[in-house]
Amino acid sequence: MKVGLEVHQQLAGAKLHCGCPTELSETVEGSILRRLRPSVGEEHVVDAAAAFQAARRLTYRYELGPSNCLVEMDEEPPRPLNEEALDAALSVALLLGCRLVDEIEIMRKIVVDGSNTSGFQRTALVAVDGTVEVAGRRHAILSVCLEEDAARKVGERDGELVYRLDRLGIPLIEIATGPDIASGAEAKEVAQEIGALLRATRKVRRGIGTIREDLNVSTEGGRRIEIKGVQELRLIDSYVEKEVARQEFLLGLRAELQQRAARVPSDVANVTDEVAGVGHSLLSGTVRRGGIVLAVSLVGFAGLLGSKSGGEERLGRELADHARSAGVGGIVHSDELPGHGITEEDVARLKARLGLGASDAFALVADSSSDRGMRAALRVAARAEAALEGIPEETRDPLPAGRTRYSRPIPGRYRMYPETDVPPVPVTVERIARLRATLPERPGATRHRLEGEHGLSPELSRQLVYGGELDRFEELVGRAHSAVRVARLLTQEVPEVAAAMAPGFDPPLGSLDELLTAEERGQFAKEGASRVLAELARGAPNIEVAVAASGLKGLGREELVQIVERLVGEHVDLVRARGGEAFSPLMGDLMKEVRGRRDGAEVAAALREAIRAKQEQLGGPPP
Repeated sequence: MKVGLEVHQQLAGAKLHCGCPTELSETVEGSILRRLRPSVGEEHVVDAAAAFQAARRLTYRYELGPSNCLVEMDEEPPRPLNEEALDAALSVALLLGCRLVDEIEIMRKIVVDGSNTSGFQRTALVAVDGTVEVAGRRHAILSVCLEEDAARKVGERDGELVYRLDRLGIPLIEIATGPDIASGAEAKEVAQEIGALLRATRKVRRGIGTIREDLNVSTEGGRRIEIKGVQELRLIDSYVEKEVARQEFLLGLRAELQQRAARVPSDVANVTDEVAGVGHSLLSGTVRRGGIVLAVSLVGFAGLLGSKSGGEERLGRELADHARSAGVGGIVHSDELPGHGITEEDVARLKARLGLGASDAFALVADSSSDRGMRAALRVAARAEAALEGIPEETRDPLPAGRTRYSRPIPGRYRMYPETDVPPVPVTVERIARLRATLPERPGATRHRLEGEHGLSPELSRQLVYGGELDRFEELVGRAHSAVRVARLLTQEVPEVAAAMAPGFDPPLGSLDELLTAEERGQFAKEGASRVLAELARGAPNIEVAVAASGLKGLGREELVQIVERLVGEHVDLVRARGGEAFSPLMGDLMKEVRGRRDGAEVAAALREAIRAKQEQLGGPPP
């Protein structure tokens, strides 16, 4: 197995080729409608991915807002390259030990999926040949590029995709590693290290969607698969491992198909009349509406379209994904029949019509449009044909729980050509010297400093740096809060409340400062911090209200002793029978009453003292 990463990080400030802000907005001030057509690249060839997208014949609606100008609408030439964004990209390249190019040349990358109004994305190579070290292993950095981010997709309706232009043009640093990552876990570690290095520049945007990873995965005997736009770092290892399992399944399937001498006949049959009376809602409903039903014959494929031994992977799903990419709802294949209103007699009649035997299979495509249905059927046939070769090279979209879905053919070199509207930018010796003099601390050095200066454990320092919490940590520690306490609050308690209650929950620095101050003043114990945070997540306007809503109130030393002595007195028989071993069950009962109101260690000490005193009163511990 080989894995490579492409890390895409948005930069703060202004957009790459205009002065518009990089903040997203839900305000819509108007819209424009476009159709896009592919153009040839520098080598006078249309890229396969561009041709695929153009064949969908979609219309694109672009919503305009306060962070747009005529540049994003492709109604005005782009302005010169954003110099601050270029400095950030050059700094990142220097941190990675890359060789900088002598001159920045802007290129156009043809993209006609609607994510750019112009039909291309502007991109520039900044540096090559660097390395990043993770856990004592060096990984190659092939390139560092600076490019425009795409528009964000906000809706879809029949034949029309809706994009918002606020994200279009935001500066994006792209870092591509070599294919030398050996596992999903290692891929996640490399992504974490690169993300921490990018944040160290203090020039990046923060929040969900501001950093994305593309994963390139291949196995021995297979071909490269690109998983495009992974946003959840925690799922990187799952995406890699499940893609490896998918490729292993496809390689095993290839061996079985070749042994059977399987093949895919070139003709697609119109079986609309044959299925007009079947009970399947997709097929009969399409026929009633005047649509078409097409059949793809799959000689030797019987029994191979479904899952094996209850596994997740199945060829039928692969065929259906390719059909959906043409705009149809899905397919019906013979391995799932009889069923859904289609009888054994219906299946036998269809096989007879197609000239198929017991070892053969078929797939049915139904659609109201004969053109769209034929495109989908041809894609199903092409994907089945590719199964005879093993693993087709393609781009896939990430889905929840680590699975992926076919998106489009993988793009190649034919989509690039020079940008004629933006002049080149020389990378001068003076500029490099200025940037070298102001390079930030590398993540590894930061972790060692945190451990030495603040006594943090290696795991806590790692979580702070990789979690992007370094700035808030140093600010809160600078306000005289305990370094270890601050680190645990930022890396454990806040994320736990966010995961359990409110994804994206991220209290402001001032609220965290107030929470720590209230805790230090004895308004509640550190064990109660999660309850206070939970009230903030529910909408409490400040810490004072959150503490009141959480039910926590300060517990004085004398009141604690009274509660402990009462509890021990109520369980004197337990103390008489078990002596010091009565601590564990009594501690559980005690914490139900005082949790979050007093430090846990102090509560435990008070309970042990009360048990000891009661034993002495009873005449010593039992024999």
